[in-house]
Amino acid sequence: MADQLIRATAASGGIRAVGVITTRLTEEARQRHQLSYVATAALGRTMSAGLLLASSMKRAESRVNIRINGNGPLGGILVDAGLDGKVRGYVDNPQVELPPNKQGKLDVGGAVGRDGFLYVVRDVGYGYPYSSTVELVSGEIGDDIANYLLNSEQTPSALVVGVFVGAKGVTAAGGILIQVMPKAATDEALVQTLESRITKLSGFTPLLQANQTLPEIFEQLLGDMELVIFPETQMLHFNCGCSFDRMLGALKMLGKDELQDMIEKDGGAEATCHFCSEVYHANPDQLSQLIKEL
Repeated sequence: MADQLIRATAASGGIRAVGVITTRLTEEARQRHQLSYVATAALGRTMSAGLLLASSMKRAESRVNIRINGNGPLGGILVDAGLDGKVRGYVDNPQVELPPNKQGKLDVGGAVGRDGFLYVVRDVGYGYPYSSTVELVSGEIGDDIANYLLNSEQTPSALVVGVFVGAKGVTAAGGILIQVMPKAATDEALVQTLESRITKLSGFTPLLQANQTLPEIFEQLLGDMELVIFPETQMLHFNCGCSFDRMLGALKMLGKDELQDMIEKDGGAEATCHFCSEVYHANPDQLSQLIKEL
């Protein structure tokens, strides 16, 4: 199944639902960063969450940045996701591995850490970006993003994200976001019904592994609530905007003396993009040209 995003509404527009499949882009991130099992799960969940958050924005150039700084051995997680369906991200310590948790699952909460902060920056495409900070509640990503939505955006939300990774790589990844809009937020019975149905979900990846499509998952959760699934399907991709020219621009900021030192001592320069692990090389002639331009 291709990586994709689908939107829907229910309860006469009182409920907004978005679902994403991110299996291929999570596998690409795993390969690019040489991620451990638990690091793959943590980054994959965060990328799915970033795409779900970005889906509510309006301008084509809108983007969401999610930064998670917990006290676990994984270190920080940084994800950049856009309304255009492009996402990228990395973790500080990609090789960290932990034993399974008490439920026999990947211990994402232990790897991220249960003490720390979640930072969300929304760049709407003009003016100053909006930023919010909340404390982590579990380190499991989904709970933390839902807590952010409730506390920073005052929107009751249920967020389920998951990644299944094994010896053959990532075979299922994605998530679903269900939000109660302000006009329906006072309907306690509706909110309780949604909470009950989300709680009964055994997870998101088991549904994908059972070959359920996003429309079928929506139908299972909201089919009796005037469900309307939008016909547009948006394709999703792991994409990084880094390039050799951008790398040269960054090197140029170091100044003449530092560039000359690189030529004499290192015979050139090497730079690695944090987001995609692409490696760029600049030879002495290219560095000399930068010095001339300065």
